[in-house]
Amino acid sequence: MTAPAAAPPRAALDETRYRSRDGYVMVAISVLLFVAAGLIVARQWAPPALAGLLAVAGAALVPGLYMLQPNEAKVLTLFGRYVGTDRTDGLRWTNPFQSGTKISLRARNLNTSTMKVNDKRGNPVEIGAAVVWRVRDTARAVFEIDDYTKFVSIQAEAAIRHLATLYAYDSGEDLAPEETTLRAGLDAVADALRDDLNLRFASAGVEVLDARLTHLAYAPEIAQVMLRRQQATAIVSARHQIVAGAVGMVEAALNGLSERNLLTLDDERKAAMVSNLLVVLCSDNDTQPVINTGTLYT
Repeated sequence: MTAPAAAPPRAALDETRYRSRDGYVMVAISVLLFVAAGLIVARQWAPPALAGLLAVAGAALVPGLYMLQPNEAKVLTLFGRYVGTDRTDGLRWTNPFQSGTKISLRARNLNTSTMKVNDKRGNPVEIGAAVVWRVRDTARAVFEIDDYTKFVSIQAEAAIRHLATLYAYDSGEDLAPEETTLRAGLDAVADALRDDLNLRFASAGVEVLDARLTHLAYAPEIAQVMLRRQQATAIVSARHQIVAGAVGMVEAALNGLSERNLLTLDDERKAAMVSNLLVVLCSDNDTQPVINTGTLYT
C-alpha cells in the first residue's frame, strides 16, 4: 500500500498594491446625501422613504473612510480574502465591507541584549548588536508570520549567535594573517550579519537596512587570562622590534669604526663590544657607566 503523496508547499503570499478612492470626495458625497435627505423631509419634495434611503446611503459611506500617515500602509481583506495593500497617505475610502490592518513602514531599531556565546575557537565571548529594519512586504508580514516583531527579535538573536561561531575573537598563530576576526574585521562582520539577517527575514517580508555590533568582549571568566595573553603578545612583538633595531645600530657602529680606522678590533673584542652594546640598547633600565681599567686579556 503506497503512502499518499505529500501536498505541494503553499506559495508565499506577496503584496499587491490596492488603489483606494479619495476620502475627501467620499466625505463630500456623504454630506450631500444627508443634506438631500434633510431637504426632502423638510420640504416634502419626495416620499419620506426616499429621504431614508439617501440617509442610509450616506451613513453607509462613512465606515469606509480611514486615514494613513506617511510611511504607513493598510492591509485590506474582504471576507477573509486578501485584496491588496494601500500605501497612499491621507484620507482614503474603500469598500465598507473590507476590513484592514494598519502597519508601519518606518525604519525601526532593534538593540539586542548582550549574549554569551562561543567564538570559532570555542572561547566564551559577550556580543550584542543593533539592527535597523523595516517592513518591505506587508502581506508576508501580516499573513505569513504570526507576530513579525517577535519573529525579528528571535531571529536576530539566532543570527548573532551563529555569526560568533564563524569568526575568532582576535587573531592568533592558529589563524591565517588575512582571516577576518570579530575585533579587527568589524565592517566584514557587519556585512555578513546583514546578509544572514536578510535571508532569515525574507519569509516575513522584512528587510535589514543596517546591522552593527555594539558590544564585544571576552566573558568575565577568561577576560583576565586573555588580557595577559594579549599583553604577552605585545611584549614579544615590542622586544622583536627592539632587538632588530639594536642589531642594526651595532652593525652601523662597527662599520663606522672600521671605515674611519678609529679602532682595530679582533673577533673577541668585536664580540665583547657587540654584547655590551646589545645590553645597553635592549635593557629596560638606564645603563650605569663602568670604567674599565683592564683589558680582555688581563
